[in-house]
Amino acid sequence: MPVNASGVRAAFVTVVALLFAEAGALLAVLVWLVVDLLVLEPSSFATAVALVVVVAIAAAWVSAIAVASVRRAPWSRAAAIVWQVLQLSIAVGAFQGLFARPDVGWVLLVPAITVIGLLLWPPVRDLYARPEDAAVR
Repeated sequence: MPVNASGVRAAFVTVVALLFAEAGALLAVLVWLVVDLLVLEPSSFATAVALVVVVAIAAAWVSAIAVASVRRAPWSRAAAIVWQVLQLSIAVGAFQGLFARPDVGWVLLVPAITVIGLLLWPPVRDLYARPEDAAVR
């Protein structure tokens, strides 16, 4: 454990809180999309249903990552980093184009960079290590 254990604990809590916030945001988007699908007439019903399915899968996956991260499951660190990279790519897209939304871009970019940075910090990385892997170091 590093010299400043409270800093590592705060970093871990920040990672977990951001993962749960992202899972909650995805669930909110899912509810919004389902309500839109039921209330409004989409230009393409198949595309609207596909979007709902993709967001439902993403919400379930990020929720699983958040729960596993609380348990410090070793796989959850890699899965969280992959999700953050996907979120980064969406954020970059939000800054560009005819319908650019920099506000959405920043809301996606800041937590993604924060989580990636904290998960790559060696003391936090060590929290996710298996006990037998930690003994080798």
